[in-house]
Amino acid sequence: MSDNPGLGEQALNKAAEIGLSSQLDEVENLDVDIKTDPLKLVQGEVDEVTIQGEGMVMQKDLRMEEFEMQMTSVAINPLSVAFGKIELTKPTEAHTRVVLTEADINRAFNSEYVRSQLQSQKIDINGQLTTIEPQEVEFRLPGDGKVALNASIKLVETGENQQVAFSAVPKINSNGKSVTLENIEYGESEEISPDLTKALVDQTSEILNLSNFDLEGMTLKVNQLKVEVGKLILQAEAHVEKIPSA
Repeated sequence: MSDNPGLGEQALNKAAEIGLSSQLDEVENLDVDIKTDPLKLVQGEVDEVTIQGEGMVMQKDLRMEEFEMQMTSVAINPLSVAFGKIELTKPTEAHTRVVLTEADINRAFNSEYVRSQLQSQKIDINGQLTTIEPQEVEFRLPGDGKVALNASIKLVETGENQQVAFSAVPKINSNGKSVTLENIEYGESEEISPDLTKALVDQTSEILNLSNFDLEGMTLKVNQLKVEVGKLILQAEAHVEKIPSA
């Protein structure tokens, strides 16, 4: 098999790139590489499918700096190839790597979606149910396996601003789908309102919720989460029932 893709492979690559792009709000770079040979393709066999993306923006304004997915031994409907589609005849498993930067997570925190989520809650502050409005949220990845948050929150009813700060260690739940923050260390703001801090802790977990990264027909189960200075790296297994195509 030569390194240059044949016409069939090129058509499938392009169809998959268009299909995946249609699910994203934005994408800087997306490359699908399907490796097989014409004889195998006619029999519905594909040796390898590799998807690489940069700057992929998902729902809820969540951006991925890097996305890599690799599938091997993929079975497809050979008739679908004639129409430039990749129709799987059975689900396949894939290795996936996702990199999120500090800026990516800050972008999500300051998105309209997250703001509306926080503003829709009534928080107990000194015995009063209060509407909150995030003014500025700064999410940091300082290293040591920790995430840190510093937020300025406006209490709508009184007009005053409160500062909330905490750091925590993100852990993947046993289902591989969600993230819990453990070993939470509070700034001096804990005294103001445990409920306010809890709302921000919960929202951090929600942003890191791994179902946010699922594409149509692909479900991720994360088995490793690595926190480095300035970035989060997720290693996952993906169950793929469908490869989106044009």
